Amino acid sequence: MPRRKTLKLATYNVNGIGNRLPQLLAWLDREAPDVVALQELKAVDSAFPAAELEAAGYGAIWQGESRWNGVALLGRGVTPVESRRRLPGEPADTQSRYIEAAVHGIVVAGIYLPNGNPQPGPKFDYKLRWMERLIKHASTLAALPHPVAILGDFNVIPTDDDVYDPKSWRKDALIQPESRAAFERLLAQGWTDALRHCHPDTRIYTFWDYFRQHAERDRGLRIDHLLLNDTLAAHLQDAGVDRWVRLQDKASDHAPTWVVVKAP
Repeated sequence: MPRRKTLKLATYNVNGIGNRLPQLLAWLDREAPDVVALQELKAVDSAFPAAELEAAGYGAIWQGESRWNGVALLGRGVTPVESRRRLPGEPADTQSRYIEAAVHGIVVAGIYLPNGNPQPGPKFDYKLRWMERLIKHASTLAALPHPVAILGDFNVIPTDDDVYDPKSWRKDALIQPESRAAFERLLAQGWTDALRHCHPDTRIYTFWDYFRQHAERDRGLRIDHLLLNDTLAAHLQDAGVDRWVRLQDKASDHAPTWVVVKAP
């Protein structure tokens, strides 16, 4: 296989890989991303469609869960070399929300950050603890001399410009001051928010709920993020959202979100 001049990295919350495998395969065939972080597999390990993805040209590693959560990393033409699964810092936490590997010369962390609703309450407390664990571990990744990306569904709306109607979301865990402050502390380690960097003045969304034709009316949220460390951000070329996937029949409520970088 010839060496790629650029790499396309993407994150996609599939909201059930069993039900939405046809949409996933159609997107992979059309857009041909080189690295993909998947979230909300909602499938046990044995139900992960490794054979179908291999037939589509993708190697995979994954960590499933029976009803909720579940994360995976895909590599076009390669199988990611796993370096970690599960975020350190809370041994009793068995939720499948983190996976990390080397893919095409890049250290990639795929995350599915807790939603945190309803708040206040134990689910929001867990969200904030998880974010603290992520911040601590991400500091070690940011310090690496290698290109590093953190891709996933962060379940954080960073600013009011990242939601179609901030007032209607004021009580949601995704927009709380504590959630936003933790996300800002993460970025302050030196991470570049690739989508916002490439579209600084544009209302651009990655999630649209299923109510009142919000997807068709583009009434969405930006909660799927691609963070690049300084080494990789120096090679950033473009970023965007494949909204067409969200507009398909029986689609996930998220759209694939991607970044193009010069190959390391």
